[in-house]
Amino acid sequence: MTHPIISDLQRRYTSKRYDATKRISQDDLAVILEALRLTPSSINSQPWKFVVIESDQAKQRLHDSFANKFQFNQLHAKAASHTILFAFNPRYKREDYEKVIEADIANGRTKAENKESAFGAFAFVDLNTDEQGNNAQWTKSQTYIALGNTMHAVARLGIDSTPMEGVDKDLLGELFADELDGYVCEVALAIGYHEPEQDYNAALPKSRLDKDTIISVI
Repeated sequence: MTHPIISDLQRRYTSKRYDATKRISQDDLAVILEALRLTPSSINSQPWKFVVIESDQAKQRLHDSFANKFQFNQLHAKAASHTILFAFNPRYKREDYEKVIEADIANGRTKAENKESAFGAFAFVDLNTDEQGNNAQWTKSQTYIALGNTMHAVARLGIDSTPMEGVDKDLLGELFADELDGYVCEVALAIGYHEPEQDYNAALPKSRLDKDTIISVI
């Protein structure tokens, strides 16, 4: 099949080694961050924070977050051009959704007089919230939409990526307490340019299950 989308997805893979001397341009980074911002979410809730690790100081903190576990991902902390922490709000509340509605009003999507009725969509949040006010399972799911969207965006730009569920959410919460502000990071994305001699995964053929095995058109 010949199509730009398929070419992007055929080309992308999970990089295992990065060239620490290569950096993503600010123009490309701006595109990535705007694609990240435009990610859709359930009821447009946007229950997330994205922390972009760029400076050497921030990379050192990220490196230190692997002190207790998942050391196999530690090498990406300093070698990758950037790493994005995908964090979710574990207790998404009405006041959080109010910020979304206010943005809708400011952007002309919702009329000011319809503000209260716009809260009708919040019923879906209630359906996913337990008696203790926890809805982390639902908000965490939204971050994976953002992750997939970002992985495709960087592939389109010819940039390599490594999704990492192997991160220490507790230590990240401590070392990036100011930036996360109570949000929880359980997945991150390293992005940059692979080191061809050491990135063994780059030369391996892509392998996926056969379409007929996983897709039914009825």
